[in-house]
Amino acid sequence: MLLYASTIALSAFLLFLVQPIIAKQILPWFGGSSAVWTTCMVFFQCILLAGYFYADTLIRRVSARRQAIVHTALLLLSLAVLPIVASEAFKPQADSEPVGRILLLLAVTIGLPYLMLSTTGPLVQAWYARRFEHGQVYRLYALSNVASLGALIAYPPLIEPLTSVKVQSWAWSAGYAVFAVLAASSAWVAMRGASRAAQPVEVASTAGQPAAAPAWHRQLLWLTLSALGSVMLLGTTTHITQNVASVPFLWVLPLVLYLTTFILTFDGQGWYRPSWMVPLAALLALGMLGALSWRLDPQEAAPWLQPVRSIMPVTLAVPLYGVGLFLACMFCHGELVRRKPHPQHLTRFYLMVSLGGAVGGLLVGVVAPSVYDWTWEFPQALALTALLAAGLSLASRAWWRGGLCTLCAVGCLVAYHDYDGYVRQGASDMSRNFYGTLRVQTVEPDSELNARERLLHGVIIHGEQYRNPDRQREATTYYGPNSGIGLTLQAMREIQGNEPQRAGLIGLGVGTLATYGRKGDHYRIYEINPQVLELAKRRFTYLKQSEAEIVTPLGDARLVLEREAPQRLHVLAIDAFSSDSIPVHLITREAMQAYRRHVVDDGAIVFHITNRYLDLRGVVRQLADQIGWQAVLVVDEPPSDSPQYHSDWVVITRNDWLLELLRKDDKGTALPGVTGRRPWTDDFNNLFEVLK
Repeated sequence: MLLYASTIALSAFLLFLVQPIIAKQILPWFGGSSAVWTTCMVFFQCILLAGYFYADTLIRRVSARRQAIVHTALLLLSLAVLPIVASEAFKPQADSEPVGRILLLLAVTIGLPYLMLSTTGPLVQAWYARRFEHGQVYRLYALSNVASLGALIAYPPLIEPLTSVKVQSWAWSAGYAVFAVLAASSAWVAMRGASRAAQPVEVASTAGQPAAAPAWHRQLLWLTLSALGSVMLLGTTTHITQNVASVPFLWVLPLVLYLTTFILTFDGQGWYRPSWMVPLAALLALGMLGALSWRLDPQEAAPWLQPVRSIMPVTLAVPLYGVGLFLACMFCHGELVRRKPHPQHLTRFYLMVSLGGAVGGLLVGVVAPSVYDWTWEFPQALALTALLAAGLSLASRAWWRGGLCTLCAVGCLVAYHDYDGYVRQGASDMSRNFYGTLRVQTVEPDSELNARERLLHGVIIHGEQYRNPDRQREATTYYGPNSGIGLTLQAMREIQGNEPQRAGLIGLGVGTLATYGRKGDHYRIYEINPQVLELAKRRFTYLKQSEAEIVTPLGDARLVLEREAPQRLHVLAIDAFSSDSIPVHLITREAMQAYRRHVVDDGAIVFHITNRYLDLRGVVRQLADQIGWQAVLVVDEPPSDSPQYHSDWVVITRNDWLLELLRKDDKGTALPGVTGRRPWTDDFNNLFEVLK
């Protein structure tokens, strides 16, 4: 029993620990997008499905001795791919399709070890059920989820901030080697303990006769409940990470809640109480769907917060969606447990549960971005939760509960219609791909003088432009003449005299900075999302009207800069941190070295660090220290009637004339030094220490 329990616990711990470890390795290669995590989840769920199919086939069709031989051989083979370090050969090219490349990378790097880990739960439980006919086999499933939960809880506060990615990979690989020994031992112990070693394994029912196979409609319900829970997990994760930060902590939080519901429902101690949990899940589904259309009175918000006034405060959003996800998954998994089969059919049960998880993951990670122009799968899942709660309640003749859930379902449909109108209000263009959702909205359409076209990535503004032809070259939002980047470009032009200016910008938006270009200048604007580039050219005119030569390399800026010859830029602006899902790989020591290679000795590297939740000043100051340059913070507070917004820029330079111009009239202030923190590198960063 101890051998089986320790094998299951270690496999589950490693199974979920590898997810943030490998995701953090490849996140910098694919733009730091939360879609990377969603794609990883699709891979994990599909391999989990393959593992459960392998376990179901092995238990039902192969003798105990051959089970031990086959499983041991695969375990030995899986050791050959260690350590789990992603090869740089998989770094994407400018025109490569990210989802397929991520899936291939994961398959080569961790595919076989992850498959062997995923088979352990159902296999060991089946071996246990064969030896201990009256044992509580489903409690081993709860044990596996406890171990998985331990891995996820330990990663953000302990493993990530205290160890580098390389150390994490090697430590995980050592743990996997120990697991391989335990799993092989379990297989051979089970073989010796089998009463019919030469025949396929069948576990008799308590009455001594084979248990009846579950009906197809029962298996379909298993799949539906599991898929709905998976969609709720990924939908909630996407919604939260787009509004806070694409970091392992906020990836892990929904997954922790999701796993906790598995632990409680499969523990067998009656944690799931449908009499009140089902209607509460329906009520919370209605509340979450309604909150998607959160409206804050513009008069209550500062002018520079206007672009984000539709976002529910994080102090309300995270608890609401966390509790809502927990109750929705308690409903889905609780109803699964109420319909679980006899242990003889547990591998088929787990296979259908895994299939449902994979279907849900594929719907969110692959199908929805190709079919929808917005993240409609999340509100649809919320409405389906209430509908399914109503249907199952009425089917079980829980009339009052069914009635309440039916009202919630109707409310969800009304709220969905309202949300659809809210998203599309003023939107003249909507699109979606791997990197997120984009909308072009008309702002102040009743005023010809002030009417503007605005580009939003999710709910974060990425630039806007006046519709009036006489004002279309005005620099708006975070890029006004008194912003850090505006002052730097103008000051460098004054210092350079008649010399043409060479400037680089990471993050295109609508191309606002191109308006600073003059005849003979060369502006390189790096953008990872091809849809952003297409909209900037088709719906906005900054790029067309600029007098400078504009070049727009497509791809992750860090990778493109590493491949390019030195560009001898006078100014390089990194504008990738104003949204709350920051690409960490653009603000590390190695990134700074790449930037420095492209900037002339008396040039400037400028970071846009306006952010609601993260204080990046200390991180940027340490980057300046790395190359021996000075760092000046420029805070712009425009008047309320200005087309510009509050912005925080840090200018890094050793050009004394530029420093003097920036400090003139107290426009810029020197950033203080940082003590007690490790500088950020590609191998180490700690977002907890920069939370506001």
